[in-house]
Amino acid sequence: MKEDLYLQKLAWFKENERPEVVLVVADNPERIKIVVAWTNLDVRRAEKLTELRGESENEVWEWLWKNAKYSLTELIEKIGISLPESGLESKMRPLIGNRVLYPDGTVNSFVQRYLREQVLKLFDAKPKRPSKKV
Repeated sequence: MKEDLYLQKLAWFKENERPEVVLVVADNPERIKIVVAWTNLDVRRAEKLTELRGESENEVWEWLWKNAKYSLTELIEKIGISLPESGLESKMRPLIGNRVLYPDGTVNSFVQRYLREQVLKLFDAKPKRPSKKV
């Protein structure tokens, strides 16, 4: 039952995303590196979930994160910057608090689209369109 509750609560946040959170990462290379590395990290939920003690948005969000398990050391390696774990945690707080990073290893879909568009611009590429047969 708790597993279903975890998925249900996480799904609610994903269904209620705010596009404004893109501004948290826009033009911030350090935060962008964290977001990209986050999507390549092994993130799991705890085997035994803690008890959910409230129903407010913030209480549920904190509960989801308390039950997220990941390696800060591995994340630092994937980011490729020299940083103590405590420094990385402080840099992640705005990304977590603004719901850019999700406790399942995914990211806000608006942020994901923004980053893809930035990559396309970087390579001056245009999305493929179906070819017209003449």
